[in-house]
Amino acid sequence: MQKIRNPSSSSSSSPSRNLPSTTKPAHTVLPYQTSRLRDHYLIGKKLGQGQFGTTYLCTNKATNAQYACKSIPKRKLLCKEDYEDVWREIQIMHHLSEHPNVVQIKGTYEDSMFVHLVMELCAGGELFDRIVAKGQYSEKEAAKLIKTIVGVVEACHSLGVMHRDLKPENFLFDTPGDDAKLKATDFGLSVFYKPGQYFSDVVGSPYYVAPEVLLKRYGPEVDVWSAGVILYILLSGVPPFWAETESGIFRHILQGKIDFESEPWPKISDSAKDLIKKMLERDPRQRISAHEVLCHPWIVDDTVAPDKPLDSAVLSRLKKFSAMHKLKKMALRVIAERLSEEEIGGLKELFKMLDTDSSGTITFEELKEGLLRVGSELMECEIKALMEAADIDNSGTIDYGEFLAATLHLNKMEREENLLAAFSYFDKDGSGYITVDELQQACKDFGLDDVHLDEMIKEIDEDNDGRIDYAEFTSMMRKGDEDIGRSRTMRSHLNFNLADALGVKDLN
Repeated sequence: MQKIRNPSSSSSSSPSRNLPSTTKPAHTVLPYQTSRLRDHYLIGKKLGQGQFGTTYLCTNKATNAQYACKSIPKRKLLCKEDYEDVWREIQIMHHLSEHPNVVQIKGTYEDSMFVHLVMELCAGGELFDRIVAKGQYSEKEAAKLIKTIVGVVEACHSLGVMHRDLKPENFLFDTPGDDAKLKATDFGLSVFYKPGQYFSDVVGSPYYVAPEVLLKRYGPEVDVWSAGVILYILLSGVPPFWAETESGIFRHILQGKIDFESEPWPKISDSAKDLIKKMLERDPRQRISAHEVLCHPWIVDDTVAPDKPLDSAVLSRLKKFSAMHKLKKMALRVIAERLSEEEIGGLKELFKMLDTDSSGTITFEELKEGLLRVGSELMECEIKALMEAADIDNSGTIDYGEFLAATLHLNKMEREENLLAAFSYFDKDGSGYITVDELQQACKDFGLDDVHLDEMIKEIDEDNDGRIDYAEFTSMMRKGDEDIGRSRTMRSHLNFNLADALGVKDLN
């Protein structure tokens, strides 16, 4: 199936004037030079072919670990927008790196001819091939798969990303076994979006494209439609909208008549059909959201949907940050400052969403407005507590660096080079220890006052020598924060989708 795409259109948003921007040289994707891919990896057999790139098996020369390498020839990047699309794909993969059902990006390389994305290897093949081999799935099997697929969609939407090309070919199994984990891949058509922002470029794959895409005015609801098409195929073995030609398929999609009469539909539960109808609702304003899909009785395998919404990725990170030890918060700020643009590009887009006046800071009112728009039940004092947790320097607002520190996924924090850099920042004299005096200076640098330094050190100082060595520091950084200063001000039942928080979904 070919992607339908208007190559001249671009949906990337311009950076806020207060955020760091990166000027890339002409005809390069990455804003920095990289070493050669072949200095680090042996390139093996071809694994797959996409519209823009070819994927190969590659082996790390130092560790013998195997990965997949997607190589995109630059001759296929015909204009500036094509280069921006690849850069955005790299940023989005880093942005979603925490999710267990998203293929992990391991490294990026660029030379005069190619851009290479090294990713985790998924040796179990495409979901598409398993559907073809199996014919159709039981309701229980289909519910398990669609729960994973829509879980990825919900994570994307909560982080301000629209996938735009969900289909069984873009989901891979990590191993050949029956218990393999399903992982989303190919974010080449994905974009960052802002609430109330509509897109008009026609992208996607014919069977899975939502009617509003064909009408050239759409938002993130298109991903739920595509997941609904996948669910219909899982249960019946055929797509809901089918014809011999693309134009015929599109005509059926726009007409929207779904067949629930032919075999095997009479044998399929009303609950499954109810969910499909809600996912394939032609009016995106009435269509069920990804979160509502996950709460549907057919998915949760219960007669009652759960009344406790799932925390979005961003809120769960903010909550973890609010419970962190003060030194850990400062260390995260240090780490955030040294991360590459590709790793933090997604968080930059999120910051711009909340910073509605483009001032370079998020005020209490902006945070409160964002929370209120999703109908959160947080009281003003609770919003203030969340604000204060992220506001490291007590300025009364959350600046870009503070936002990065508070929403950074912890897998970035745990990398050895980042831990060493953070420790070195505090260990000013290079003695191998963080002393009371050095900690006092760091607190001053971060605008932290009224800090009980002795208590701060005591909580981390495992050998009671009155100072913090590197082992104690890394132990504190890698330890869960449930034992250290848990914040009791955040309600666990809040469902905070940042992308939705900043605007009401409305096609008027």
